Parts: sequence; structure tokens; C-alpha cells
Amino acid sequence: MSDATESAPASPVDEVVRLCRDLIRIDSTNYGDGSGPGEREAAEYVVAQLREVGLEPTVIESDPGRTSVVVRIEGEDRERPALCIHGHLDVVPANAADWQVDPLGAELKDGCIWGRGAVDMKDMDAMILANIRDLARRGAKPPRDIVFAFFADEEAGGVKGSHYVVDHHADLFDGVTEAVSEVGGYSVTVPTGDGDTRAYLVQTAEKGILWLRLTAHGRAGHGSVPTDENALVRLAEAITRITEHKWPREYIASVRELLDGLSALTGTSYSDEDLDELLDHLGGAQGFVRGTLQDTANFTMAQAGYKHNVIPQSACASLDCRFLPGHDDELLDTIRELAGEHVTVDIVHRDIALDAPFEGPLVDAMKAALLAEDPGAEVLPYCLSGGTDNKALSTLGITGYGFAPLRLPADLDFAPMFHGIDERVPVSALEFGTRVLHRFIATC
Repeated sequence: MSDATESAPASPVDEVVRLCRDLIRIDSTNYGDGSGPGEREAAEYVVAQLREVGLEPTVIESDPGRTSVVVRIEGEDRERPALCIHGHLDVVPANAADWQVDPLGAELKDGCIWGRGAVDMKDMDAMILANIRDLARRGAKPPRDIVFAFFADEEAGGVKGSHYVVDHHADLFDGVTEAVSEVGGYSVTVPTGDGDTRAYLVQTAEKGILWLRLTAHGRAGHGSVPTDENALVRLAEAITRITEHKWPREYIASVRELLDGLSALTGTSYSDEDLDELLDHLGGAQGFVRGTLQDTANFTMAQAGYKHNVIPQSACASLDCRFLPGHDDELLDTIRELAGEHVTVDIVHRDIALDAPFEGPLVDAMKAALLAEDPGAEVLPYCLSGGTDNKALSTLGITGYGFAPLRLPADLDFAPMFHGIDERVPVSALEFGTRVLHRFIATC
């Protein structure tokens, strides 16, 4: 027997809080115009954590500083199709003056890790990284090959990240047929006949993206002279028409399955015309669901003019449109018609909608991993109103799901923290998700 007792290697749960806080402290803000710090520092951190346990990842830069990291772990059965588990390293901007804490401070407060990326999605990055390190330290093999990816630029559509990697390094995903990533697997607490039950929402679909720039044209002139060719007024009129447009509802399969499952679970009936009582059971998460009942178009930015007493000859606005599967051309035609003859509509970014079945061995493995850690819970599918890097992977024939498991307190208004103020994740939820992901990796 040795005189010195070696300490046991750290488990994924032992490391995940440290990894999450370290990642949040790295500024990887994506402003969408190339002006941010990029993802290189965060990627270098990931690479260092992987090399420390003997792995040698592939590092890809689409532009200087726009860095993605990919590593493959060999599985027991290399004849089986491979799985991809991925996250993104960039975050949206945060105005520190609006927050209770420093958005880059990764402060521990009230049992939570606070900071930009705590929810979207450095929490999941940390869970993935902790589990990769555990596999490598143990020399363990998952049931099949798993490609782990940490992408740049997801918050600007993935052009410099997942789309670039897929377009230029598709060989990294050889044999991959399925993928899991963010915005799914978190819990909502809903009332049932026997009290409250946690329902975990696994993302099986996501809307398509159509980011548009509207430019109204008019005649420049002196601010004191009346005119009916004011570009700013023409833009305002177009904004009003588009905002007041009522998009028709359509219930795709994943949305219908969620509504039916939630209705059965809570005993709350609903009709296609009246969903309010049913959706109220979802708390803050209902916003994501309401966004999937129809196509949407929301104005996000506007620019016009250069002096108080000069009528501008042009005025621009940015429009974020999200469409259900098969609706992209119809939505674009509608926007152009509503914009009117004096407003041009240009496409800034366009990406596809996704829809995957809520069945099969991969879904069964997700369910089993969740229910092993939270017996008695329910698992339901849902459609995400936003988008993920699964869009890029789908061009390689890879079917994607959202599965970043978190068991959340009933009183935490979680979903609005995506891109919101005072973003935070409970430490207990992070540790829970790490355990679930560990089980999932072992059984996928």
C-alpha cells in the first residue's frame, strides 16, 4: 500500500461551475458587424482544457479571431452513425448599466452564476466540456463516435462559425447523422391534479430566419418646408403596416404535440382560437411557444437622418422575421407588399426551418437520461421560435435537437433570460444538467 494517497480525478460535476464561470469571464460579445472581440480567447480556453486531458482538437478560423473548435471522441461501435454535440462560444451584447452585477463577472449570487452567456450558452458549453474531459481522463468510449463542436458566430447566424465549418471542413462530420445543442431540455413547472409536475421541453423543431433591411426612399430637403416625399415618414408607414399585419396561425406537428401533451398533463382544454389559459401554465417559456404559432416579423433597429433641420432622402430599418417550415417565400412576398412602392426590401441573412420527429433511439436516450435524474417528470417536444447551429449541420443531412438539460426552480422566469438582463443559471441546475448529459453520452 502506498504511503501517498492520490486524489481521485475530478468528476464532471466537480468542474462544471469553474468552467462555466471561466467562460463567462471571457468577453466573446458578438455585435453582428464584426466589431466585437471575436471568439478566439474563448476557443483558446477550450483548447487548453482539452489538451490538458490529452486531446488534440481541430481549430478553425473563418476570419481572424472568429474561431471554432472541433474534437472527435471514438466510440465503441464505429460502424454506427456518429452523433454531434455542439455549442457556441459567442454571446449577445450586454449593457452593464442595466444589470445588477457585472455581465462579465460570473458572480455567484443567490445560488446562481450570473453573467452574459450563463443561459445562452456558456452553461451548456461548460457541461459539454466537463464531460469531454471526464471521458478523456477515464479513457472511456461512448457507444458511438461523438463529434464535439464549439462554434463561433451563432448569434449572427453562424456565417463565420457553423456555416463556415460545414462549408469548408465537412469531413469533420463524416458519419454524423444526429446532433444535439441548445434551447431544449430545460424544465417548466406546471399544475396537475396531483400537485405540480416538472415538464422538460426537448426542442424538435425551429423556425427559419429571414433578416431583412428595409430602405425607404424620398427627397432630401429643408426641415421647414412641407413635403409628401419624406423617407422617414414612408418608413414609419411601412413599419406600421407590417406591425399591424395579422399573420395566420398554423400548428405544425411539434407545436400540436406540445399543446396536446400540456393539455393532458394539466387537464386544461384549449381550442385553436383560445390558447391563453393553457399557455399560461408555461410561465416565461410561453413566449417561445407563442412565437411558433405563426410567422413573425419584429423591427429591431432603425437609422435615419443626419441633422435636425434636414429631411433625409433615405431611412432604414432592420426586420427580424421567423417563418414556419415552407413559409419563407410567402413571408417575403407579404413583407414586400406591405412595405409599399417607396421602400426596398433586401435580404441580410436567410436560413432554413427545421422539424424533427419526437421519436426514435436518440429521443429515447434523452428521455431516459432526464427521467433517471428526475423520476416522475414529463418530457414534451416543442418548436423553438429562434434558431441554432443545427441549421448549418442540417445541410449535411444531420437531424438536430435542442437538449441542454436544466432542472429549474418553479419561480425562476428562465426563458426570458435568453438575450435578457440579469442572465443567470442556478448552480444546482448546472450540476443536474451535467449529470444528465453524462448519462446521455454513456447511452447515446
